[in-house]
Amino acid sequence: MPRRNPPNPVSGSTCRSFPAPRRTPERRPDVAARIATAPISWGVSEVPDWGFQLSPERVLAEMRELGFSATELGAQGFLPPAPADKAARLAEYGMKGIGSFVPVVVHDPGVDPLPRIEQELANYAAAGAEVLVVSTVTGIRGYDQLRPELDADGWRLFMRNLDRISQRAAEQGVLATLHPHVGTMIETRDDIMHVIDDSSMQICFDTGHMMIGGTDPVDFARQYAERVAYSHLKDVSVKTMERVKRGELSYFESIVADELYTPLGQGDVDIRAIVQSMLAAGFNGWFVLEQDKVLHEEPAPGTGPIEDARASVEWLRGALTELEVEGISA
Repeated sequence: MPRRNPPNPVSGSTCRSFPAPRRTPERRPDVAARIATAPISWGVSEVPDWGFQLSPERVLAEMRELGFSATELGAQGFLPPAPADKAARLAEYGMKGIGSFVPVVVHDPGVDPLPRIEQELANYAAAGAEVLVVSTVTGIRGYDQLRPELDADGWRLFMRNLDRISQRAAEQGVLATLHPHVGTMIETRDDIMHVIDDSSMQICFDTGHMMIGGTDPVDFARQYAERVAYSHLKDVSVKTMERVKRGELSYFESIVADELYTPLGQGDVDIRAIVQSMLAAGFNGWFVLEQDKVLHEEPAPGTGPIEDARASVEWLRGALTELEVEGISA
């Protein structure tokens, strides 16, 4: 089945109307308190052979040093396997687990995604996590391979599985969100419109992956903020992005070179305009700062990923203060 042309949301939209998305369960009047981080910003990844993996002790200590009090749980194996032990390890560093990025196959009739989802949800109650971030991977290792094309039956199965995941998460008081991601089944603007049109699952708005996939993130924030329940804020170098699109670099090579993603405010994504639109629409979820890293070796103390993470969080805190002065807040 060929990809559909997305409906024009300004003139004659064909999108279904959806109820207002459930935000995070606890309202937080202080927007700055909703800033969180993720282990991928320290090079911790679910992808095999994704460079040197820092210890959780170093990663959590550096998160704490930067003033973070909330993080995603990270890839399997980053924290102890038992849910109570995960929560205890985070608490040692004054951290709360807010959710996790879960790669799962939902388009293959021979694969049931629920066992993997249930395994992840088992961690949530103990850690206090509240948002499940679903990445609909191809089932092929890495993010640089050609994706399978879905026919009408494939899309119907895809959407049914998204609904099953949302329902199972909701049964445990967890909000499931769909994360568009380079090299997965939901990458392009057309892919995203399939989800907007045919599923009620909320969106994890990853500004970097959506831009690379061809979605204007500023425009998306203006038009679809009501479908966004969670965010990954990334800044992107358009120069490197175009090299990836031309095939001069693979996606992985661009991360290894540390050239695709930049600290917030240093790339070509208008993060301030995106945050402004989301807050004006009443967004009350987490702003998770992400800058995917691949490390070659363990950096010296005080250097490495913490430097870019510091630049990003300081930039966002400053931008939120400016917006608050302008009277824009959730």
